[in-house]
Amino acid sequence: MELTGAQIMMKHLKEEGVDSIFGYPGGAVIDIYDEVAKSEIRHILVRHEQGAVHAADGYARAGGKVGVCLVTSGPGATNTVTGIASAHMDSIPIVIFTGQVPTKLIGNDAFQEVDIIGITRPCTKHSYLVKHTEDLERIIKEAFFIAKSGRPGPVLIDIPKDVANTKISYKPFKEFNLKSYNPTYKPYIKQLDKVAKLIKNAERPVIFAGGGVILSKASEALTELARKTQTPVTASLMGLGAFPGTDPLWLGMIGMHGTYRANMSTGACDLIIAVGVRFDDRVTGKTDVFAAQAKIVHIDIDPTSIRKNIPVTIPVVGDCNITLNQLNRLIDKEDLGNLKKKRKKWLDQIEEWKSTKPLAYKQEDIIKPQYVVEKLYELTKGEAIITTEVGQNQMWAAQYYHFDRPGHFITSGGLGCMGFGLPAAIGAQIACPDKLVVDIAGDGSIQMNIQEMATAVQCNLPVKVVILNNGYLGMVRQWQELFYDKRYACTCMDHAPDFVKLAEAYGAVGLRATKPEEVESVISEGLFSPKTVIMDFIVEQEESVYPMVPAGAPITEMLLV
Repeated sequence: MELTGAQIMMKHLKEEGVDSIFGYPGGAVIDIYDEVAKSEIRHILVRHEQGAVHAADGYARAGGKVGVCLVTSGPGATNTVTGIASAHMDSIPIVIFTGQVPTKLIGNDAFQEVDIIGITRPCTKHSYLVKHTEDLERIIKEAFFIAKSGRPGPVLIDIPKDVANTKISYKPFKEFNLKSYNPTYKPYIKQLDKVAKLIKNAERPVIFAGGGVILSKASEALTELARKTQTPVTASLMGLGAFPGTDPLWLGMIGMHGTYRANMSTGACDLIIAVGVRFDDRVTGKTDVFAAQAKIVHIDIDPTSIRKNIPVTIPVVGDCNITLNQLNRLIDKEDLGNLKKKRKKWLDQIEEWKSTKPLAYKQEDIIKPQYVVEKLYELTKGEAIITTEVGQNQMWAAQYYHFDRPGHFITSGGLGCMGFGLPAAIGAQIACPDKLVVDIAGDGSIQMNIQEMATAVQCNLPVKVVILNNGYLGMVRQWQELFYDKRYACTCMDHAPDFVKLAEAYGAVGLRATKPEEVESVISEGLFSPKTVIMDFIVEQEESVYPMVPAGAPITEMLLV
């Protein structure tokens, strides 16, 4: 049987279970697109290549599968870089196919030629330049395996035009062996014995969950551990949903904009069980005083993440789900009879922090953004998949929408990429067509990839966009207010579009609320509509996100409302 490289590619994508590709065509991939048109795999035509990667990212997070995108060479490839970097920082499994000029022209400064392998090498888990059509199937198999195994991440495959259109005698590739790539899934049992004893003896323990818990599908095991040991749980931004946000043991998010009780608990605890986290600077604050009284257990599949930022007492290398299930079995053998009584004083202290310094705002004449998010939570009953843009909108979503399940909070955590939320919502909606998907956005961030409204409308996707419109680049303005004497340098968003008219121009529904009493009805109408909807909420311009830990300060030293 003779097949072209493009035919081999589409054949193997189908074998991998790919049902959706996000992409944008061009000359270097025209042969591949000719096969896409003949394929059963759905193609979602985005309006910008950055949107394709973010959409594949949202698809992967919501659907639990590898996201796939396809773009052309040159500017098509370079437009993917921000999305790839965001997926890399958050460990999201996607495979990016880029077109390339014919092999004989590589290095000749040909039209729309760039070294996309060199450009993206720092922000991919692995990358391939396919030099021979015969190698294509093996490379695709390897790419999907690498993307989803171990610590997940983006893998890029650069396909020259002649590799795609050359016909070869096709023989199915059966096996591959990546000898140098062997992630450690099963933890060393003696390390877990030590962890079980620490948990039994601790008086003030805290579990710290990160995105690795969600990626490894370890939420159930983590919840079991917390409840049976009566250990309160906090999470990073990426870990929201790893533990039920309505559980009495939930502390809220930790870090720069974490809750008072989460940050104070971390400062006062005697044991931290950190699972699938990076201990990034937004979590730790001043590192040399972070959890100064605590012994720290760090569980992660990536050994390079352990001790990278924070010294740990017991390192445990292994898959979070496998590790937590084994730890739960060890804990069952321990005498936990007096544990609830032993932890009562600790839990009472946490309850005092919660009651005396809760998340708070005061709704008066002008709409408060927190009020919009609370109403959205109330009206969706916490069932929606929430994507966010980046900035204040992201933090208010994290604070005031309570996530009980993994995969329901999708945000650009590590890179903090504005323009992420709308295309990610499109990807999440493609992955979960029966779910309600809402992008919580700011008026600045939403304009970064507003063109993807056309994608949502063309695909008849009922994605909802909630814009917290304060007329500023809000998070930067907040820093300018607090630390730069209110010199709002270049953060006022003058001449913003009329988002209602813009929605209508795209063929979507546009709604607006300017008064607090209009908020509930606008959300209700927007959620009820079967169409793509933009809801524009004109909110308090100088509202800030609190608590806030100033840069370089310990996380226990918070600015409060």
